[in-house]
Order: sequence, then C-alpha cells, then structure tokens
Amino acid sequence: MAESEEATKPGRTAVGLAVLGIVYGDIGTSPIYALRECFRGVSPLPITEANILGILSLIFWALIIVISLKYMVFILRANNHGEGGIFALLALLRPDKDQDSRRRRTLILLGLFGAGLLYGGTMLTPAISVLSAVEGLEVAAPTLHNYVLPITVTILVMLFAMQKFGTAKVGAMFGPIMVVWFLTLAALGINSIMDHPEVLKAVAPWYAVQFLAGNNLTGFLVLIGVFLVATGGEALYADLGHFGVTPIRLVWFCFVLPALLLNYFGQGALLLDKPEGTLQPFFHLAPDWALFPLVGLATAATIIASQAVITGAFSLTRQAVQLGFMPRLRVQQTSEHSHGQIYMPGINWFLMIAAVALVLTFRSSNNLAAAYGVSVNATMLVTTILAFNVARERGGWSLAKASTFLLLFLTVDLAFLTANAETIPRGGWFPVAMGAIIFTVIVTWRRGTELLLQSYEANTITVETLLGHLEHEPPQRAPGTGIFFTGRTGEVPNALLQLKKHNILLPETIVIVNVKMTRKPRVSNDERMQVKAFGEGLYEVKLNYGFMQGFNIPSDLSYCIEHRELPADLDDATYFVGRISVIADRKKDGMMAWRDKLFALMVRNTLHATSLYRIPSGRVIEIGLQLGI
Repeated sequence: MAESEEATKPGRTAVGLAVLGIVYGDIGTSPIYALRECFRGVSPLPITEANILGILSLIFWALIIVISLKYMVFILRANNHGEGGIFALLALLRPDKDQDSRRRRTLILLGLFGAGLLYGGTMLTPAISVLSAVEGLEVAAPTLHNYVLPITVTILVMLFAMQKFGTAKVGAMFGPIMVVWFLTLAALGINSIMDHPEVLKAVAPWYAVQFLAGNNLTGFLVLIGVFLVATGGEALYADLGHFGVTPIRLVWFCFVLPALLLNYFGQGALLLDKPEGTLQPFFHLAPDWALFPLVGLATAATIIASQAVITGAFSLTRQAVQLGFMPRLRVQQTSEHSHGQIYMPGINWFLMIAAVALVLTFRSSNNLAAAYGVSVNATMLVTTILAFNVARERGGWSLAKASTFLLLFLTVDLAFLTANAETIPRGGWFPVAMGAIIFTVIVTWRRGTELLLQSYEANTITVETLLGHLEHEPPQRAPGTGIFFTGRTGEVPNALLQLKKHNILLPETIVIVNVKMTRKPRVSNDERMQVKAFGEGLYEVKLNYGFMQGFNIPSDLSYCIEHRELPADLDDATYFVGRISVIADRKKDGMMAWRDKLFALMVRNTLHATSLYRIPSGRVIEIGLQLGI
C-alpha cells in the first residue's frame, strides 16, 4: 500500500472545516442512538455499573481498532492515486487481469457484492440519522410525537434538493456547524463525567472482556449496538478523494475522536446516576433549557451525516461507471478545482426516494437501527479482504505481515457480522436485498458489455483495412470533417462502416476518436492526447481520461488542432454516433434470458454519447446497429 498524492488546497483551516462537514458527519452523529441501542436493542440489559463499564469499553476499543487503526492507519493507505472506496480497491486489483483464474474472479465478485451492500447502507444512513435527531423533540415535548415523521421527511427532501449546489459549497456551510456539534459533544460529556469520573476506568480492555464473558449470548448481541459507533468508516474512506489522507487523519485524531469518546463516556456517567436515561441518554445529557437548541443542533448535524454518505455515493458511482461496472450516468462537475466534487442527479433522487420510503416504513430510529448495521459491517469485511490482497499484490507486504493484518481485523469484522446477522429478520434484510439487486445490476452490465464487445468485434474491421479500401476503391468524399467514436484502438467505428457500406458520401476529413479510461484518477493534457495521421484524410485521436475526470470531446479536439497538428475544422464538423440495439441470441456462453432483458433495458437508458462527451446536439447524426449477445 502506498500513501496518496496529497492535493494542494488553499487554507488548512478551510480544509479542516470542509473535512468536518463532509467526511465526519456520519460517524459524528452516532452518539445520538448508539449507546441507547446497546441497552434497548435486541437483548435489553439491566443498567448496572458492570454493564455500563463493559459496554463503554467495547465502544472505546471499537473506535480504536476499527476506525483509528484499521481505517486511519492502514486502509487509507490503500488508495488509487488518492481516491478511496471499494471501487478504488477493485481498480488496484486490476479486474481485467488473470480473468481465467477462479480466485481472481471470486475476489472481484466479492468486491462487487460489497459495493452493492454499501449502497444498501447508504440508503439507510440519511433515514436513521435525521429521524433519530428529530425524535429528540419527544424528549423536549412529548406532545410533538405526531410531527416527528413529517418533519423528518421534509428535512430529507430539502437535503437532497441542496446537492446540486455542489460539495464545496455544502461543505463550507456545514463545516462550522460541525465544529459546534463536536464541541457540544465534548462539553456535554465532560460535564457528566465530572460527576462520575469512575467511568474512565472503561478504557481498560479488561472490562470489555469481563462483560462478554459474563453475559454470554446477551452480551454478544450487544455488539449490534456497539457497531453503530463505527458505521461511518466506509463513508469516510469513500470521501478520501475530496481531501486526501493527511487532513482526514489530523481531524480525526485531534478533534473528532476525543469529542466522541468524551460524549460516550458522559452518557455512561449519566446512566450511573439516572438509569431512566436509557430512553434517550444523549438528549438527557443536556439541561432542560437546552433541549430544544440541542435537538436543532442534532438535526443539523444529522443532515450533515447524510451529506457524507451522499457525496460518497456520488464518488463510488462515478468510479464504477468509469471502470465499466455500471451504465453511463449523468455527472455534473461542481468545482473547477477538484474533479472529485460532483453531483449525479439520478443517484441523488434515487437515494432520496429510498430514504423517505424507509422513514415511512420503519417509522422509528430504533427499528431502523436493526436494519442498519449488517450491510455496512459486511462491506467492512469485504474491504478488509480486498485490502489484504492489495497489500500483497501492490504494496509488497510479506505474507506474514499481511496475514497479521487480515487475522486481526477479519476477527473483529466477523464478530460484529455474526451478531448483526440476528437483525436480518427484523429489517436487516432490506440493505442485504438492495445490495443483492445492485450486485446483480453490476455483474449483468459487466458481462453484457463483454458479450456486446465480442459481437461488435465480429462486425468491424481494422483502420489499416479501411485505409486500403480508401486507397484502392476511393469513395465519393464531401467537404467537411466527420468525427466518429470507437472504444478500441485500431478499430473502425461501425457508424463509419455503415456509411461506406451504403455508399454514402464520406467526409473529406475523417477523425476516429478513441476514448479510453485509465486506472489513474486524473491524466494531464500532455499524456492524454495523441494524434496519428494515416493518409487519405484519415486521422486517429486517442484521448486518455482518468476515472475521476469528466469528458469534453470538443474542447480536447480543439486542443489537438492547436497543439497536435490535427487539420480539422470543428466549425464545420459532424459527429457520427452509433446507437446499438441489443438482441438476445441465446449464445452458449451468454446470459439467462431475464439478464439479457435487464441488460437491454440498461443499454436503452444509458446516458447518450451526446451528453457524455458534451457534443453539440445540433451536429450529431445517429446510425443504428443491432447486435446479438
């Protein structure tokens, strides 16, 4: 594993605020419901000093082992040129390498299933975070119970509507609020700890061991609630590309972790003094006069928690599209300075509908908590396995060193996952089912594109063959420039073949554009553009993009005309785009009929090349082609 290349960003303070506003919203709001679920969850526990100290010890070591050690020290180093998330790990493992190896295929499929599960958890985070905060109204004024759901739904709709303004603007607005939030967490915790400083004894791991040993199955199932303190780990890893490793680590160890621990220990001290605080121990930390302000602040913080997973979902989805795991979707760049700051309307509204539906279905954060942990936990386990393989293949780790990493963190992941499996009948089935659906979409798209490519290759010729035809059987040519697109170097686009086959006038200047997505997040202009002249007015332009870069074909062609001696006139150019219709041929090595139909549906609804490449729509001619898979 190698450290990321840190981007240069103005103002360390501004970056720190943005990190708080984007990266730590999810994990920073867990104190609202995590400790409560430990006592009120699957197997309610009596509030005794031994149980309080035992659970606090489990929480402390969960944050230290899972977040501080696993993610901050190790996982953040497994990045693809600064980009994080499960798809970045898959890219590092080179999914197109050794495809005949059963182990390699299994590893990639496992990673894709983990990605699907992460999407399932992403749908739940906005729902549980915002709902848990708004439920604080019931503590301040029980008569407001009937308003909790309408207020929650309204906030969620407003949150998703704000996404089009971009990560930078949203983060700048949210950052100061999160500073106040974490300072409030720490202040509430310190105030309560001063009354019962003995809770600090729970730092010793002995209390966690003693608790698990003394409570048998009941104690083991408490891990369901304990895991909620670490559920933001995957979200902060997915947001790595927005800020880089160093700011994320500094903010965690210097600010976020101390505030979280102080608040959890403060809630424990409260329970020692007022056992009835199990109803809502977080909100009971505040004096009566501060309840309504705390509910308002908590609601703002949970909106920010949702922001963390939404931006993470955008980043993950674009990586998946660029790596060929998902159909093309509309991406809007929201920052001139960072390619990682994007907005994806389709994903945004899909997540909004899912979050609102979950709130209206489960109706309480307690019910949602039962559904929350299993998908995120399973994704963390997959991340551990992928990171082990990245360390071995790309990081040069010895087998002994990598195995120690795997054994330690896999043991912790499996312990949490075994406990969380109990929640599947009570709601945990939802993120698992959504993960399975998204996994099916991913593998169907991946396999379908492979079959489509095979069919496409059977219906095309090489550029050298076309050049021979142009030399020995010159067709009629028309003034102007024709721009065609191909996904493979040296192949003639089918749209060009169709023009030639039907004796249609060919443009005087023919430019074949080959667009390739590299495994790097970004590629400089000098490396990105190559022009090759074949003669007979035929040119090939190779455009290499990083998987975090957006396309702009007209702009790049203008650069080639100016700097790469491409003799084309874009003012008189026509863009020829192929439109493929998929037909199920029932090939021996093909897919099942329902997967063929699913793939055909995705092809019909994928983002058109005109929008993807930013081509002027008034200069596009579509040429259809039917291909069997």
